Amino acid sequence: MASWRDRRGFLRKVAAAGAAAGLCDLSFLGGLPPVSAADLQPVPGVVPLRAEIEPLVRLLEDTPRNRLLEDVAARVRGGLAYRDLLAALLLAGVRNVQPRPSVGFKFHAVLAVNSVHLAALASPETDRWLPLFWGLDYFKDSQARDVREGDWTMRPVDEAAVPAADKARTAFVAAMDNWDEPAADAAVAGWARTAPAKEIFELFYRYGARDFRSIGHKAIFVAGAERTLQFIGWQHAEPVLRSLAYALLMHEEGNPARRDAEADRPWRQHPALLQRLRGDLAAGPIDAGATRDLLAVLRSESYAAAAAQVVEQLNRGVAVQSVWDALFCGAGELLLRQPGIVALHAVTTTNALHYAYQASGNAETRKLLLLQNAAFLPMFREAMRGRGQVGEAAVDALEPGDAKAEEADAADAVLATVSRDRQAAVRRTLAYFAADRPAEPLLNAVRQQLVLKGDDAHEYKFGAAVLEDFASVSPAWRGRFLAACMMLLNGSAGSDSPLVARTRAALQ
Repeated sequence: MASWRDRRGFLRKVAAAGAAAGLCDLSFLGGLPPVSAADLQPVPGVVPLRAEIEPLVRLLEDTPRNRLLEDVAARVRGGLAYRDLLAALLLAGVRNVQPRPSVGFKFHAVLAVNSVHLAALASPETDRWLPLFWGLDYFKDSQARDVREGDWTMRPVDEAAVPAADKARTAFVAAMDNWDEPAADAAVAGWARTAPAKEIFELFYRYGARDFRSIGHKAIFVAGAERTLQFIGWQHAEPVLRSLAYALLMHEEGNPARRDAEADRPWRQHPALLQRLRGDLAAGPIDAGATRDLLAVLRSESYAAAAAQVVEQLNRGVAVQSVWDALFCGAGELLLRQPGIVALHAVTTTNALHYAYQASGNAETRKLLLLQNAAFLPMFREAMRGRGQVGEAAVDALEPGDAKAEEADAADAVLATVSRDRQAAVRRTLAYFAADRPAEPLLNAVRQQLVLKGDDAHEYKFGAAVLEDFASVSPAWRGRFLAACMMLLNGSAGSDSPLVARTRAALQ
């Protein structure tokens, strides 16, 4: 594992200190939980993990919630690497939390791991453990919920069903296309043992985007799984990919391969639409008018109309960036129209699909992801209607407020306004950018409140997506995108999450 450098460096420091005193004093280890031989033995009926990570995963699984942060903090003080702890958090989630009946709910213990990591990377060095320790506590909550709902645990793969290396990919495609869970489980396990990550995720990008079930969580899991595995190491891939395949095959009654469900229709219609798309995706000048035109379609028309508009624009040479500007801002506009859980997932799903779009090396896959994203936003809009009134706000018609241009603490003022009046915070954010202020102080204030106030997986997922996507939006549209997202970002008023003080105390 890449973290061997962390451990070796730590042990060198300990040895040097001991040598200076005439001996290597390892007495500090006496205060840490021991690793017994039993910790290294597989548990019957439970998928085994790699020997070097198994004891740490069991620590997370077996330690009561009210002691976990303190016990892990003792390990951190003893040299436990951040990378290893992040790996254990992801693996404990995929082994103990079932992504059913929907890819969401308690499964956010897994879905939020990448967002927690992104929040840690963006934090000052002194606070980088805070998001990860929040993730540990959230895992214990999800683990308890899973126990109440039947106590699901990932079992060892059926080795007799694992296909040969040269047949694993074909078997996986057939199983996924037929929504065959046992066959997909065996095939992806065999494929993970022999194929490179890039080859495997090229297919997962497509399967994560092929249907609208679970309001985007499938695409979110694909992006998060790949990104976390890139950091913790491909050696941990097999159980993660098994969980991912199982999640992507979630569906309601009746095999989707044998019926015409609305959740599957865009994916089935888009290959024919692609035949009308000429050449490569354009990288020409930004066209703000095209962005506004697509926003108008996303605002009121069908998913089929939205995808057709994308094809029409690309065929006449509109820059693909202008299309993405409309998708990012269109997702943000849904927050203005009905701030809530559905609109939030429009933003986080667009983030995941944009990641897959950027990461894919297959031209057809990239085009399909673009069309799926365009189709999903009207589907999110219609899903919002089942939760109440959907307003008429338009992100491209927002007007800035009258915040004082000379205000020294303008970024802090925006976050303070979020806590008392979100509509005013939207206008104040636009005024911030209208005054030609640098974006970084405001983004840093958003990051800080995410880490200090974040108390729910959706807050981490949403905050991480917004902060990342801000840089992916064209400069002319960034202020409007961030302004719309103020409808759900954390404000600065109120108390910090109780876990912040507990984590800092445990690590001291």
